[in-house]
Amino acid sequence: MSGIYSKDFSIVICGEAGQGIQTVESILIQAIKMGGYHVFSSKEYMSRVRGGENSTEIRISSKRITAYVDRIDLLLALSEGAVDHLKQRISSETLILGDNQHLNSVLEGYNTLKIPLLARAQQLGGPIFSNVIAAGVISKILNIPLGVFEDIIRGMFLRKGENIVKKDIEAGKKGYEIGEELIQSGRIKVQLERDPKITDELLLNGTEAVGMGCLAGNCKFMSSYPMTPSTPLQMFMAGKGEDFNLIFEQAEDEIAAINMSIGAFYAGARSMVATSGSGFALMGEAVGLSGITETPVVVYVGQRPGPAVGLPTRTSQEDLNLTLYSGPGEFARIIFAPGKLEDAFKLAHAAFNLADKYQIPVFILSDQYFAECYYNLPSLDLDGVKNEDYIIKTSKDYKRYQFTEGGVSPRGIPGFGEGLVVADADEHDEEGHITENLQIRAKMVDKRIRRKMETIRREAISPELIGSDDYDVLVIGWGSTYGTLKEALNNLDDNRISFLHFKQLYPLDPDTQSILKKAFKTIIFENNATAQFANLIKLETGFEIDKKVLKYDGMPFSVEEVTKTLEKFMGEL
Repeated sequence: MSGIYSKDFSIVICGEAGQGIQTVESILIQAIKMGGYHVFSSKEYMSRVRGGENSTEIRISSKRITAYVDRIDLLLALSEGAVDHLKQRISSETLILGDNQHLNSVLEGYNTLKIPLLARAQQLGGPIFSNVIAAGVISKILNIPLGVFEDIIRGMFLRKGENIVKKDIEAGKKGYEIGEELIQSGRIKVQLERDPKITDELLLNGTEAVGMGCLAGNCKFMSSYPMTPSTPLQMFMAGKGEDFNLIFEQAEDEIAAINMSIGAFYAGARSMVATSGSGFALMGEAVGLSGITETPVVVYVGQRPGPAVGLPTRTSQEDLNLTLYSGPGEFARIIFAPGKLEDAFKLAHAAFNLADKYQIPVFILSDQYFAECYYNLPSLDLDGVKNEDYIIKTSKDYKRYQFTEGGVSPRGIPGFGEGLVVADADEHDEEGHITENLQIRAKMVDKRIRRKMETIRREAISPELIGSDDYDVLVIGWGSTYGTLKEALNNLDDNRISFLHFKQLYPLDPDTQSILKKAFKTIIFENNATAQFANLIKLETGFEIDKKVLKYDGMPFSVEEVTKTLEKFMGEL
């Protein structure tokens, strides 16, 4: 049986934790992009250092792709358990490549092709080289020039020494030899259209796009405690510290981390903290501190399935309520949830300006799927990327919490001017001193929540409408479901249906209700069990969404399952 692919090619690489699956992914996505193809990758993995089964999906296409699919055209099995791990996604059309050792227990009925990965690796010095050989096999199948592959190997492994680079290049060549044999056998052929302009495009994941936005927002201090899937952002920011004059502090725990970040903003340095749901749960009291002292802070929450530790390496959209209602009492806040790399950059940048401007906590909700998916894009739009300075030089009669019409007081910092900058977690008067005057208390609450939110709401970022504005059916999504829902609608090619994507979850755009009411029927997709965003929409607008499609097994929605769900939904109208 042979496979010929000319539009979209889906490869899945599967092996045990510790085998170097991520290395193969890193080599291939760079090679594919440099080869002139559009690329998308995402991964699923277990929370263990060794053993188990992890997999990475890499899609290659002649058109832009930004979503996960169930379909596997080629499975590269690097362990004995790979086929069983992915059996629900394997079809009769799936070609399974692997070493004899990894496929010897695979039952009949699968379309398998054995290749000598381990034997060729042993010739070079050991099984450690099998991953680079495997990457070479795939690169040859995809018609990636050998010179491109070798340049990527050199760039990735040069720090390990010239001898290692030579061995890895030799391993890649052996992979190319195997790939050539497969092509000549007629078992597989990939003939996608190239676009030379793609080689100059950016290749980023969600974490890097958020990180670049934070740097563009002039973040100067970050304190965090490691927690998947926020740790990659911490590593990204720490790695850029010297170039961007940024201080990164790995705190002893989450409570210390957010308090340090609030303290840095109080002192005048734009700052942030990154965590996940169960880590953020420890930060609730400090969020309230930010609220009552009106000290800005940016909080990145990488969502994963809970409660507690839950599934620490899987994906979800379960922490909207946690961020929305975090902190005791009532005070203003903003919640963003990027769904594409361009938005991740812009929203992260905006988070710092808005936190600084309104003196509030601003949340960036991501998740494991979005944080770790890669794809290419032409560039990041730098128009409008500027930072406003909201700190004033204080006078002797300065009042930190002066009542204003819009609820935002002039913010000074200690040592800048002649005024005294007082901050207190107790209720306080305009100067910042503790008070139990109930009239002042009421005015302060009114200032922190009602007046600020009225002002903030006027700046709310509108949801993105994809498709005709004359729609019968409106699909609703937020955050990381963007790419999948968009591709599913493209598959349907039905002008009766449009897609509304929310990148700002709170406060909602004032026009949200009127946009939703235009639809004859509405349907929302969320990666949680209780339709958290649908409930927020109803709470804020009174609008009840007709159908709620909820997935909470730790995996993202696939293009196929969304397409099938929408086909059924449209058929029932």
